Amino acid sequence: MIRSLSLAVLAGLALQGCMFSPGQYLDTSEIGTEGSPESSRVELIPITPKLIAQNAATYVSSSVPAELLAFKPQDYRIGPDDLLFITVWDHPELTAPSGPQQQIDANGRLVRPDGTIYYPYIGKIDAAGKTIEELRSVIAQRLTQFVDSPQVDLNVLRFASQKVIIAGAVVKSGPMPITTSPISIVEALGAAGIEPVNADLSGLTLTRDGREYRLDMDDLNNKGSQLHKVYLKDGDQLYLPYNDRKKIYVMGEVLVPQAVKFKTKNMNLADVVGSVGGMNQTTSNGNALYVIRGADNLETQPVKVYQLDAKSPVSLAIATQFELKPQDIVYVGPAQVTRWNRLISQLVPSATILGTGAAAQNNLSEASSR
Repeated sequence: MIRSLSLAVLAGLALQGCMFSPGQYLDTSEIGTEGSPESSRVELIPITPKLIAQNAATYVSSSVPAELLAFKPQDYRIGPDDLLFITVWDHPELTAPSGPQQQIDANGRLVRPDGTIYYPYIGKIDAAGKTIEELRSVIAQRLTQFVDSPQVDLNVLRFASQKVIIAGAVVKSGPMPITTSPISIVEALGAAGIEPVNADLSGLTLTRDGREYRLDMDDLNNKGSQLHKVYLKDGDQLYLPYNDRKKIYVMGEVLVPQAVKFKTKNMNLADVVGSVGGMNQTTSNGNALYVIRGADNLETQPVKVYQLDAKSPVSLAIATQFELKPQDIVYVGPAQVTRWNRLISQLVPSATILGTGAAAQNNLSEASSR
């Protein structure tokens, strides 16, 4: 009798559907329903070609501030700590006073902290602030008192007076010297080496003269970008942030639920779902692919829940056009049969326990009657 009763109770629970099934389940039935508690906090938006077109129409691409483009590098100006190599043709005693067997650095002229250098015969020379050509002319002119028609050449062996600082998600962080060859932001980052896995390309920051400029490197590297026209100058600081604080959370019926690092601005829904192995073909509901946006600002504005019916190839094509943002939650809901199976998997152990208890009770009653 008890066993029959327990089975009847379990059957009754099962017939109520999946409302008691375990695991995550996103119920959107009350979203948008007038008077429901969810209507004011959540907005359900279907992902359709129309939505994709609307997003594309309102998209505003990043642009380089005019003042950055206006800066044009001038001729290099010598400064303190620069190491110069001065050649006077046919006069090795002036070119290499330490002897030709010495390394070139040993015969270099270091610009002192006060901006001067010392040169044989002509003594102290103000070097800082002069271009290479200007200093070469000064030395040649002064040497005319001691050398007939001096042929002077001048090069910078080591650039140290001017530099930019590069930090963040790069392979080689630290100071980078400004040389006679102007260097752009793109060239500087290329020389420093970007960490492609850890870098947030959309958050590049240039600090110049106390002002910060936010530059979306991912967007500005597209066709028509002017980022390569932004040249660096002494004192500039470049910071490429890490992407560990920007993530997309993929949950539900996917093969490998995980937090995906937000690398670029162009991460779409199809890429992210594919990066975790795709939807679980056995347990997922193709009509329950959601993108939850704004959960971190729930107190100030409604959460937007975008829904995509991923059953058809057309919808999958739409997924490649739906751009994701940092802190988005991608959730794939379970199929009805999956929820049913989970319910049954929870009920079967209970049925076994009840059945065992009923059998024990029957055995006890039979023993007492004897």
